[in-house]
Amino acid sequence: MNLSQHNQFSSKASQLLSWGHWFTFANIGLALLISLSYLFADSPPTSFMGIIYMLVTWLSHTSFIAFIAFVLTVFPLSLVFPYPRHIRGMAAVIATCGASLLTLDAYVYFNLGYHLSTSALPEILSLLWHRLTSSPALTTILASAVVLLILGFQLIVSNFTWQRLEQLKQLKFARYAISFLIMCFALSHSIHIWADANLKFDITKQDNVLPLSYPTTAKSLLAKNDLLDLESYNQAHNVKINNQNINYQIPTPLAKCDDYVQKNVDIFVFETDKQLANFIANKTVYKTKQFLQPTDHDDMLFSLVYGLPAFYKMAILKDKTLPAWQSQRRSIEIKGIDELSFINDQAHTNSIIRVIKGSDTLISRDETSQFFAFSLASDSQEVVTTSVLYSSDKRISKVDGLIQPSDLMATSVGQYLNCKAIAKQTMLGVNLYKKKDDMGVNYSQGVVIAYKKDRITLIDSDGNFKNISAAEGFSIEQGLDIPFLVQSIKKLKTFTQ
Repeated sequence: MNLSQHNQFSSKASQLLSWGHWFTFANIGLALLISLSYLFADSPPTSFMGIIYMLVTWLSHTSFIAFIAFVLTVFPLSLVFPYPRHIRGMAAVIATCGASLLTLDAYVYFNLGYHLSTSALPEILSLLWHRLTSSPALTTILASAVVLLILGFQLIVSNFTWQRLEQLKQLKFARYAISFLIMCFALSHSIHIWADANLKFDITKQDNVLPLSYPTTAKSLLAKNDLLDLESYNQAHNVKINNQNINYQIPTPLAKCDDYVQKNVDIFVFETDKQLANFIANKTVYKTKQFLQPTDHDDMLFSLVYGLPAFYKMAILKDKTLPAWQSQRRSIEIKGIDELSFINDQAHTNSIIRVIKGSDTLISRDETSQFFAFSLASDSQEVVTTSVLYSSDKRISKVDGLIQPSDLMATSVGQYLNCKAIAKQTMLGVNLYKKKDDMGVNYSQGVVIAYKKDRITLIDSDGNFKNISAAEGFSIEQGLDIPFLVQSIKKLKTFTQ
């Protein structure tokens, strides 16, 4: 095929290539319109440079993706199969698939906080299935309408650019637009290099906002979710996970508990394993070795009583806020925990739930009472550790996966008192009778603790992370599971919004 300078614009191939550039230019505009949703999915940057970076990255990165899609699909087809009518039709279909995929990715990111990936497939399918089953007719109509609108746009643009190709060639603004996009591309990467070197988290937290962008780090993930104390870093070069200024918000209105059941629950916390062994001697108990508790005793006891991670401890203790699930019928009594003794001001003589930190002389109230018993974690350099939990309930010993202190209160209120809705509404602990997946989140000593099956991910106060085995405690060499961590952080922040 002769593509010499003389007949360059007369050959079908060169005509198609020229048309393809204008077709791609139109699709860059469509991609920019769709990708606007990414910019509104997260909290906006607060600095001037962060805003500039967001805009130039949005323009350049989105344009780059659209151009690469053209180079990998329409461009080679135009060279090996230079038939205008067929190429324009195929290009419209390919572009429709690409724009529809971008729309789906934007929808997933807006709702889940991460992009399409095979590792997040179960969560993505769950989101789409929930949307479809909640309103099947409306969802089907909207999804079909979006695809048909995109297809209509592609067909119109494809025909218009082909029919007006000679006029379009005379326009000069395309050259300026391309030069501007190239400048934006260079500027965005230059800003990112500078921000990465100087730890400007207002910029680097945007790493994974757009699809096929920079990989997310632990620090950028925390910064993106407002869990890094950036002011502290700027002043003292000391990055810390920020829970200093969170506002704990009690969910309202609380669900009703019409089928309330009167059943005493005792939770015994012993200081040593020997005291625990003396307590369970000659008792019918059931045990599990998968009890995951923070090694910081104050954080653990707070989580046990409130059914919440210690992320909320500072805000709750400052205002002496009572557990949101507590009421006259669900009264709780605290013994041996001075930091939480203010809760006893609202306790009743015969509180239905007791949390007692004590010695080996403790006994449960009666044979019908449910009880849990465990000992505090010994001194350890680790933030969390697994130990043995004893219970009067055989069902608890058969629960698969890890159990956290917050789960004990959620089970007590949700199952033993039959107030499932209130337990789910006011706690992050899981009713162990209703546990469906082996996942959870906690917080202690400034460290975000997220577990999935046997793997525990710890993101510390410096924004560093490591994975450890829950059963054995050894380190696991594995990268960040971004979808899982985004879900965990969103769950951790449930009561801050």
